[in-house]
Amino acid sequence: MVQAAVLREEIPIPDDVDVTINNEVKVKGPKGELSRKFTSKKIKIKIEDQNVILEAQFPKKKDKAMLGTTRSHIRNMIHGVTEGFTYKMKIVYAHFPMTVKAAGNKVTIDNFLGERYPRTAKIVGDAKVQIKGDEVLVTGINKEDVGQTMANLEQATKIKGRDPRVFQDGIYLVDRA
Repeated sequence: MVQAAVLREEIPIPDDVDVTINNEVKVKGPKGELSRKFTSKKIKIKIEDQNVILEAQFPKKKDKAMLGTTRSHIRNMIHGVTEGFTYKMKIVYAHFPMTVKAAGNKVTIDNFLGERYPRTAKIVGDAKVQIKGDEVLVTGINKEDVGQTMANLEQATKIKGRDPRVFQDGIYLVDRA
């Protein structure tokens, strides 16, 4: 008799978090609710006594990789609805004082390197941007939205065609809490 090879991962669910699984995984916690569809046919997701169980029958290399990715996404969802994600950025300028304003779903950067026209960066999803002096805080419950918003801010102030040792103006990531 041949024993079935099963790869199994367990993710503990905190007491204040509610996880439901239908066609998608829904995670509800004190900070909000997130949902995500996982389309891998080889990975089975179920809930057993306060744990999310991920199983793959006879996994190949890609199935093992997808299991780890799915595990990380669910952990990030649980972390997001309980504690949230915060990225701290710093506004740096040498000669031309930059003004940064968040309005609606975009951030406007005025007077970057003395340019006449403002640069804009998109705020993705439910991420929130707060500007206090020369600090920018990007917060939210979805790690992907917060990270993409932070990347959009960094890319909006990217300097092309000039010496990066001299022109170090921009908005840079300082801390991930």
